[in-house]
Amino acid sequence: MRFRHPDGSTVHLSYCTNVHPAETLDGVLAQLRDHCEPVRRRLGRDRLGIGLWLAKDAARALITDPAALRGLRAELDRRGLEVVTLNGFPYEGFGAEEVKYRVYKPDWADSERLAHTTDLARLLAVLLPDDATEGTISTLPLAWRTDFDEPAATAARAALTTLAERLDALEELTGKSIRVALEPEPGCTVETTADAIGPLTAIGSTRIGICIDTCHLATSFEDPGTALAALAAAGVTIPKAQLSAALHAQEPHLPEVRAALGAFAEPRFLHQTRTRTAAGLRGTDDLHEAVEGQSLPDGAPWRAHFHVPLHAPPAAPLTSTLPVLQDTLARLVGGPNPLTRHLEVETYTWQALPAELRPRNRTQLADGIAAELTLARDLLVDLGLKELP
Repeated sequence: MRFRHPDGSTVHLSYCTNVHPAETLDGVLAQLRDHCEPVRRRLGRDRLGIGLWLAKDAARALITDPAALRGLRAELDRRGLEVVTLNGFPYEGFGAEEVKYRVYKPDWADSERLAHTTDLARLLAVLLPDDATEGTISTLPLAWRTDFDEPAATAARAALTTLAERLDALEELTGKSIRVALEPEPGCTVETTADAIGPLTAIGSTRIGICIDTCHLATSFEDPGTALAALAAAGVTIPKAQLSAALHAQEPHLPEVRAALGAFAEPRFLHQTRTRTAAGLRGTDDLHEAVEGQSLPDGAPWRAHFHVPLHAPPAAPLTSTLPVLQDTLARLVGGPNPLTRHLEVETYTWQALPAELRPRNRTQLADGIAAELTLARDLLVDLGLKELP
């Protein structure tokens, strides 16, 4: 979906396909047919943006077979789909029964992360619509925080510097400008937007910026205004933002609230949980550790890294951090010039919701994704953007 900002530029809205597990090229083609096109039809759109997730095997198949890449581009066109952004965070196995810490491997100290992201940039330069010259790729925020020592940090900085040089060369070759964005996430080396400033200014390339995920921002209790002001002061760009909402518990000391939170503690994804104390932010690596243990103070609200559907916050006594998304979005695109032009709805946890909230079939999932995009569209229109055909 495209929108005209009052300054005349185009803002793109898509949804991320990591909600549809697919590790191979055949799987990607199937998800375009079975999921993405049906969502487009529900929205009554001739064209729908998708934030494509290409796992290692799918990306490698496309890189080594130019005919297959042309075929994917033709399939996107045929189904009324377009790609200006890729989700390069998960490498493989995102559809596994247990993902947890595996999603952070390989990290940016591993040469395979550089190779994979380079592949994604080359692919995106081909997949971009004919009238688009800018593409973005979100990626993990360097590494999970443990076992990331100074030699690893040095290797990661070198890899990102090399990537920036490759992206410069790619633009010279293709005329397409591809930018990569580190996505701060609780528990990682770069957990907050503030943590990103040092590494990104050290790299010193406009090719490498930050992806603001509003679920992650809220989980870490970051104030959107403060966060964006600090990034601007440091000269850190925001190539991409992901529109998502975290799980919020206002009174976690109550037994009924703990029980409600416990229903979201599931075995597939990591759900880092945070609270603010007088001594600073405190947290656990997963939701069940907070709910079942005594390690997290419960005198103040808790937030958990669980991407809940934007249009359907959980029932009381829980809620979502949708207001943080709204505040952040207004600051990103509600001003005289947009701070980013690529927005992506990223609710990948539909099948991880408590059983009674999960979509039972493709039709219900498509309905839910379309409802999320409708909400995002309405927010953008309310901010003065005009929806384009």
